[in-house]
Order: sequence, then C-alpha cells, then structure tokens
Amino acid sequence: MKRMTIIDFVEKYTREFNDLTFLREKIGNVWTETSFGQTREEAYKIAAGLHVLGLKKGDKVSLLSQGRNLWITSELGILYAGGVNVPLSIKLTEATDLLFRIQHSESRYVIVSEQQLPKIHNIIDQCPLVEKVIVLDSIAEYRENEIPISKVIAMGETYLQEHADEFKALYESIGPDDYANISYTSGTTADPKGILLTHRNYTANVEQGSSVIQCKKHDVMLIILPLDHCFAHVAGFYTMMFYGGSIATVPIGKTAIATLKNIPIAIKEVKPMLLLSVPALARNFRKSIETNIKAKGKTVEKLYNFALNNAIKYYKEYWNRGGWQSWRWPLVKLFDKIIFKAVREGFGGRMRFFVGGGALLDIELQRYFCAVGMPMFQGYGLSEATPIICANSMGHAVFGSSGRIVSPLELKICDGDGNEVPNGEKGEIVIKGENVMAGYWKNPESTAKTVVDGWLHTGDMGYVTDKHPGYLWVVGRFKSLLISADGEKYSPEGYEDSLTDSSKYIEQVILHNNQDPYTIVLIVSNKDALKEHVMSQGIDPATEEGKKAMLQKIQDEVNEYKNGKYAGMFPEQWLPKAIAVLPEAFTEQNHMVNSTMKIVRGKVEEYYADRIEYAYTLEGKELFNEKNIASL
Repeated sequence: MKRMTIIDFVEKYTREFNDLTFLREKIGNVWTETSFGQTREEAYKIAAGLHVLGLKKGDKVSLLSQGRNLWITSELGILYAGGVNVPLSIKLTEATDLLFRIQHSESRYVIVSEQQLPKIHNIIDQCPLVEKVIVLDSIAEYRENEIPISKVIAMGETYLQEHADEFKALYESIGPDDYANISYTSGTTADPKGILLTHRNYTANVEQGSSVIQCKKHDVMLIILPLDHCFAHVAGFYTMMFYGGSIATVPIGKTAIATLKNIPIAIKEVKPMLLLSVPALARNFRKSIETNIKAKGKTVEKLYNFALNNAIKYYKEYWNRGGWQSWRWPLVKLFDKIIFKAVREGFGGRMRFFVGGGALLDIELQRYFCAVGMPMFQGYGLSEATPIICANSMGHAVFGSSGRIVSPLELKICDGDGNEVPNGEKGEIVIKGENVMAGYWKNPESTAKTVVDGWLHTGDMGYVTDKHPGYLWVVGRFKSLLISADGEKYSPEGYEDSLTDSSKYIEQVILHNNQDPYTIVLIVSNKDALKEHVMSQGIDPATEEGKKAMLQKIQDEVNEYKNGKYAGMFPEQWLPKAIAVLPEAFTEQNHMVNSTMKIVRGKVEEYYADRIEYAYTLEGKELFNEKNIASL
C-alpha cells in the first residue's frame, strides 16, 4: 500500500465523496452544509493564496481559532502549500504560552480568528519572524501586516486561473515524511515540547484506527473537543473524510462560557451519530441526565434507577453480556423504550456511541452509558502516536480495558530497565509503528529519550492478558506512581476516578504519597451539594457546625472505600489516612488541568505543597483542622 500524504488522502476521499456533505457549520440561526468537493476547492484557494504571499515549502504557520469550517480548510490550505501547521489552543491565555510556541516554531505566518486576535496584538511585536497575520473574520480595521482570509482566497483564485499546473506540481512534491504539524504539549510546564507529526503519521493512524473502530457513510459527528488536538484531527475530521461522513462544529459564542452553553443546543440540532469525548465531559453528561430525571419526580427516578441497574447487570463488562442474566433482556428492551429512548432524545436521538480519550474513563461510566443505549467506548493514545493506539468499539469491547490495539502496530510492556515483561504484569507501554512521531522540534535530547530504535516510550503504565488477546489495559502514568515509605509503588488513577464518579459531593481528587508514612487525598468538593445536604439536616452551612457537617460528609464518602459499599476495590494500605479539602478547583487557568481536562498531578502537588506538608502533621491529619474548615 502506498504511504499516502495528507494531500493524497484528501484528493482520494474528497473526489470519491465529492457531492456528499463534509462540513456543517451554524451561521446565524442556520446550519450550512459544505460538500467534500467544495472543501477541497477552498483548500486549493487558501493554499494558492498563501503561496502568492510567499509561503515556501516547510514554512510554519500558527493557527489560533475556535473550531469552525475555516479552521479545517486553513489547515488543509497550509498543507497543500507545503507548509507546516502549528495548531494553537484557544485556551492559552498567557502571552508567554502563545509567544513561546510562535517563536519556538519559527512561524512566518499566523492565522487567527477575530476573537483570538487581541492575544496576537499583545505579542506580535516580539515575533519578528511573523510576516503576515491572516484574520479569519471581517473586522473594521486591519493593522499593518494584517489581511483578511477573504483576500488570501481571492489572491489564490486569481493565481489558480493562470498557474493551475504549477500549483499541482507544488502539492505533488510533498512527501510522506514531510512535516504536517508541530503539535505542542499542553503547556503545563515552562517549556512545552513541539511534537513533529508527518503526513504519513496522520494517514497511517487513520488506517490503523479503522482496524478497531468503524463509521458509516453519511454518519454525522459533532466535534466538541478542540481541533488543535490530534485526537480531534484523526478520530474526528480525517476519519470522517475516510468514511464519507460529515462533521459539525459547535457554534462559537462571544465568550468561552457561551460556547460551552452552545454544546447541548448543537447536539439537539445536529443529532449526531458519534461524539468524541473526554471523561470530564462524560461526567457532566451523566450529571445533566440525572438532574433532568430527578426533576421529573420520585416515581420516574425510581423507575430510571431500576431500569439502569437491570441494564448494567445484563451488559456486565460488555464482552460477557447476557449469559445467565439473559432473562433480563426483555426488561432491557422494555425500559429502553419507555425510559432511555427519552434520555437519548436529549442527544438528538441518533447517537450510536461515544469515543472517549484524553484520560482514563472509569468502568462505572462505561457501564452507565452502555446501559442507557449510548455506549462510551474507552480508547487510548497520545499525541506522540498521532494519537490512536487502541480503542473499544461496537461489538468489540471489554469494559475496564482501553480496547483493541490498532493494526499494524507493535506493542510491548516493559519494566524500568526496558525489558519486556510477561502477559499480566504491569509496565511501561512501548509501541512501534508508522504513527510514531518524527521527534520533538529542536529538542534532540528529549527525542532520544522518548523514541529509542523506533520504539516510542509512552510513559504510561499498562498490561495485556492472555484472556483477552489484543486488548490493552492502561492503569496510569508509569513515572507518576505513589511511592510508600518502604518503596512499594501504586498507581492512583483508579481510586481517583472512582471517588469522583461515586460521590456527588466530590468534584476532583488527587491521591498523594511520596515515600511518606501514609497516603493523603486532596479534594475539591461540590460545595452546593454539601450545603444542600447539611441544610436538609436543619444545619446552617455558614456556621462552624455546618462546615464540620460538610467535612464529615466528605469523610463518610471517603470511608465507603474502607468499610462501606466499595470496600475491597483498592488495597487498604493505599487508602487515604488524611483529607485536605482545597479552596479552589483545578482549572486550565491555574494550569492544574490541561487542554483535554486532565488533572496535571505535578502542578497540583507543586501548588499545594504547603497543604500536603500540613496533612502530615498531627493537626493537619485531623479532619476538622482550620485549613479544611476555611476551605469551605
């Protein structure tokens, strides 16, 4: 099989599905449709316009915009012109974060939306290599060296009328090993790394992904994740292009919060068959569903809970569904019609499944979404692998696992010395395949440590089993384990995810033990739920008695894993002996959460070093200590 470039890929599939809808975007109050053929033609015009502006093969272009049609056609335009796209997260708020990426990537051009333009204005004087800022929207006044994308497109149209053959020769000169993207790590460190992804990395990963998860022609996917992340690239628009499906993007609000509020509206209007999600969004979806059920009264809530428990017991871990529980199937079908069909209507009524990535998806969430008829299939990958490594799918899932390993791909599990371990033993996940990055941009030291003889060391810990050959279990970070005073090691993610999923009073959790006498837990609480709880007991939450009652409720939830209904789920020696309730949530703004909403353990531990130290004192070990009370 030919090692396709993204250009080869786009040419093949946009021509194969020429007249079908590929892009869906809401303009005003109307959803517009753009065909595959129109997408290719617009990419040509943008590419030709960039060429006229002076973009040379290998030049870098930074792209900073919310998800929209022009994000996708701009990326394709950059690639057709022989350039390298540097996708930037709109969540980067500090000038230093953007500045580092634009300078470090050596970008000659910046493509930016009107909403993000003020960020560029703040730093452009420090970007001497940037020759032009291309604005995706019409604005009242353009500064020196700023032009609208409409002008670039017009220049491209004119060029193509006279130089179509030259333009074709230009894009046909691009090879599979030429760089397509520099995708920067999440920026939770002072010096993020630029992941170099080639044309072939992308096309190979789409091919690999199709070995484990399939879509249908005419499928509609709503992309609610940032387009700058390669998960949305590959599992999103390139995969849908491969199958002849279409993608829709969430309408842009005037603020980030307004855009978030547009998500449920877009879901109902677009009626997607597929959604890409991350665990944080999955939990929000579940909470929203259960809030709506509760609002319908006690009878509906009881019926819903009965139906849910029945379906969970029938489906079990999916691969072993039915069996002696097959007698439940008529009830599953009945309750699906009278309860869960209405739940799915809130998602447009056509949802077949979610694909979950970005972080570990708790098994309870996987069981839950399967029970309501919209399975959320856990996948796993990382940007350095472009990113898909494995995924569960319809008909092929083992809940708790991260799914079937894509093909072709070599995968092994290694110990700390790099030696492969037997099946069933945990170790570092190490892979080799055409999806492995070319390296880190201008960082040969990190590249040499991460990719050794073609093998990518992921830094994640997992295992494979003889019982489910071809499936991978991912259990946390290989190098961010808890370490007890006697040197024993343990991965905390399972407990952390389970505690937040099982308790409506607890929002975010980090377990900590770095060769300490005991494990502690850092907790961000749901203050509204706690206040409601103590008020139901006739206690004023603003008083000291109220705050102590709230703390006691948190302790009770934590104790469920020691001597309650979750006892035995996790080794007792790793359960927390002290609780530190924190005053603020982990967010992207305080750098404690990355762009895929995954908590960055190192940042949390660094920021709350004093609280951690305090939790190991006699006073800090007490639940009702002054810092815990003050946090509520």
